[in-house]
Amino acid sequence: MKIRAGFRLAYECVQPTAMLLVLNVHPSRRPDLLTPQTLSFAPGTDVWGYLDSFGNDCTRIVAPAGVTTITTQFEIYDDGRPDPLPENAVQHEIRDLPDEVLVYLLGSRYCDTDRLAEFAWATFSSTPLGWPRVKAILDFVHGHIRFDYMKADPLRTAYQGYQDRVGVCRDFAHLAITLCRCMNIPARYCTGYLGDIGVPADPNPMDFSAWFQVYLGGHWRTVDARHNHPRIGRILMATGRDATDVALTTAFGSAVLKHFEVLTEEIG
Repeated sequence: MKIRAGFRLAYECVQPTAMLLVLNVHPSRRPDLLTPQTLSFAPGTDVWGYLDSFGNDCTRIVAPAGVTTITTQFEIYDDGRPDPLPENAVQHEIRDLPDEVLVYLLGSRYCDTDRLAEFAWATFSSTPLGWPRVKAILDFVHGHIRFDYMKADPLRTAYQGYQDRVGVCRDFAHLAITLCRCMNIPARYCTGYLGDIGVPADPNPMDFSAWFQVYLGGHWRTVDARHNHPRIGRILMATGRDATDVALTTAFGSAVLKHFEVLTEEIG
């Protein structure tokens, strides 16, 4: 299956402003690209890139005063299969986890484990270890939070999402990640493209999507508390502890979003 994806973003700056962008396809998906995936800037600006500590392909620019437009469009191969369910994947003892995985058991900016640990143990300690426990957390979060595109709040933490019981995909991910970490299951935040492939079209404007991964059976496994069923056609862009690490754009100064358009569609 082929997927066409891309975006068009525009930011207005009152003066030259340094920006950090996490807008490239994740290096793990580069072999699947059928056309180049490059960022274009209008007006032109100096661009340089690097891999961050989480392995994400990042870009640095200094946006000039005025409106800067950032675009990309590409085609990518996808196997067309739904997310696999890790039904037989075991949960590791903490002592057996790889060193680099341990950070995904800790609290972070939006995943306030200290405020949810007591609830998590009271609610999920009786569930079987491994996938059944993850599934119980997914089911809880999916039923606890109501999706509302107009209720997005960039300051909402997992605990606040638990209290508010409303939010967007990042809120589902943050709460589920936090509960998994409280139960000693490593979990990391993911962002990327997820089009309406194999499901009814969503009437809301196309946006980037948030999901997460859990470390079970020696591998990172894709899960999604918002949709709570396997989906087709995810295109991973970045992973991190929470939304802080994978913010699409970070401006070190005033930068006002003037245009936001995302494209993801099956083309064959």
